[in-house]
Amino acid sequence: MKTIVVCSGGLDSVSLAYRTAAEGSLLGLLSFDYGQRHRKELDFAAACAQRLGVWHEIIDISGIGRHLTGSALTDNIAVPDGHYAEETMKSTIVPNRNAIMLAIAFGVAAARKADAVAVAVHGGDHFIYPDCRPGFIDSFQRMQAEALDGYADVALLAPYVTVSKADIVIDGVKHGTPFVETWSCYKGGERHCGRCGTCVERREAFSIAGVVDPTDYEDADFWVAATGSFRATEV
Repeated sequence: MKTIVVCSGGLDSVSLAYRTAAEGSLLGLLSFDYGQRHRKELDFAAACAQRLGVWHEIIDISGIGRHLTGSALTDNIAVPDGHYAEETMKSTIVPNRNAIMLAIAFGVAAARKADAVAVAVHGGDHFIYPDCRPGFIDSFQRMQAEALDGYADVALLAPYVTVSKADIVIDGVKHGTPFVETWSCYKGGERHCGRCGTCVERREAFSIAGVVDPTDYEDADFWVAATGSFRATEV
């Protein structure tokens, strides 16, 4: 099997790349520039591809991203601090982002004769992001089967869709993911802020997994208070 991994450069997708490489099916990595304020994540995706010895392509959809207004990730809106499962995190939704990216990824996969596209959506995403839920994954696979009928047979792999980020950390350890070479922070500063939803979730995941977190955070302790009323297993 030849698999293209959609890789942002974050902990989840880099771990998926390492898992896919360990399984012997990694063909290449596909990333997207949609005008995100944390575009530096793409540098981590490129470095991942170089380490694994596969091709890496960045698809520029920033022109589309400019029209997907109202998100803290692409607009002049402050990225909220707090737990990933808080209502305020809905401001980080980029409408139809995964649907757009996956449609392009499937086109690339069909053109390159790949057998599958792999994406690292996980259980912790379900509360906020509808295009990370099992229903979306299943529906998208059915839609693509119709869209490519008679031309290509491409599977959508989402091995983390029902597990927590802590489980991904454990899986990453198993497959040798260099966590320090991944980027999660939505604010896109020099260091991980330690306060935005992705930083809090990242820090919490390492704690639950019982794995030392190598990340350099500006605020390494904020996550304790932020997770006081939430646990990763709830979402």
